[in-house]
Amino acid sequence: MTDMKRINVAVFQKPKKGKYYCGDSYFYLETENEFLCAIADGLGSGEYARESSQIVIDIIRKNMNESIESIIKICNEQLFGKRGVVLGILKINFDSMLYSFSSIGNIGIVTANRNKKKKRNIPTSGYLAGYPRKFKVIQERLEKNMNFIMFSDGVNDKDLSDLDIFGNNVENIIKTFQYKSKPERDDDTTLIAMRYQ
Repeated sequence: MTDMKRINVAVFQKPKKGKYYCGDSYFYLETENEFLCAIADGLGSGEYARESSQIVIDIIRKNMNESIESIIKICNEQLFGKRGVVLGILKINFDSMLYSFSSIGNIGIVTANRNKKKKRNIPTSGYLAGYPRKFKVIQERLEKNMNFIMFSDGVNDKDLSDLDIFGNNVENIIKTFQYKSKPERDDDTTLIAMRYQ
């Protein structure tokens, strides 16, 4: 087992102005063989949005060894009768050197490689709320010194364009976001910067 982390992570999270609870929840964990990161955004804002997003994160935490497809299906089933969520999941497999992700609703995922190539995913529309839901899982090759930016809809296009997403220090990416963004957010905001060393 290795003690050295292969993924560096930094996070920014803030609730919508006037709210105590952030409706976004997130989770990340690195194991010997893989890394998983997820953001769940409960529809609306406040305490009930937080309850739904936290249910999803708890499910992901307990089922992180499952495939992304299985995780999403389990989450969807558990949300029946509750406020819905939008969801993004990223999985990096260190053995196969592949990463997989899925995004339902408005959770964004951007990848940036050392050749200064940036790719932004197009999420599947809709949300999870206990009803049958189509979604896609994208799988691609992992490269050294690759950055992953995952964010909820509180992050807009201007916020993203102000960031140096190719930077090699994820803490600096988050600090830049904090410095350049408005102190009060119009929506619950979560931004997670990750770098594969």
